[in-house]
Amino acid sequence: MDLIIAVDFDGTIVEHKYPEIGKEILFAFSTLKELKKLNYKLILWTVRSGKTLDEAVEYCKKNGVEFYAVNKNYPEEDFDENDISRKLNADIFIDDRNIGGFLGWSKIWQNLKPKDKEHNFQQKSSFFEKLKFLFS
Repeated sequence: MDLIIAVDFDGTIVEHKYPEIGKEILFAFSTLKELKKLNYKLILWTVRSGKTLDEAVEYCKKNGVEFYAVNKNYPEEDFDENDISRKLNADIFIDDRNIGGFLGWSKIWQNLKPKDKEHNFQQKSSFFEKLKFLFS
């Protein structure tokens, strides 16, 4: 079974500027793309709805990240707030409102990258070279 990761938008992928879209938080899209390459299922989990949600989804697409589902457990879920709780069935939640605050994308990557395989993304990707430089 694939690991399911719910990811917040405002304050996590981008800086808080709601209802506008803030500036990308350093390494957000690069990390999300790497997680997708590892076959993690990413769900965009945000309080945005309607037009502001559509704008957030489009912004992510323009930056190379399409989510498995948006504000749903799976793409086909028919959400009715009168019948179903908004709680997601995810293995991990990435959110700036966690206890202790947002870890930052470099720490998230360090916690989620495969440890049992010979993946050495720090040498294979300029993204990870930048991380290595910034956080060493």
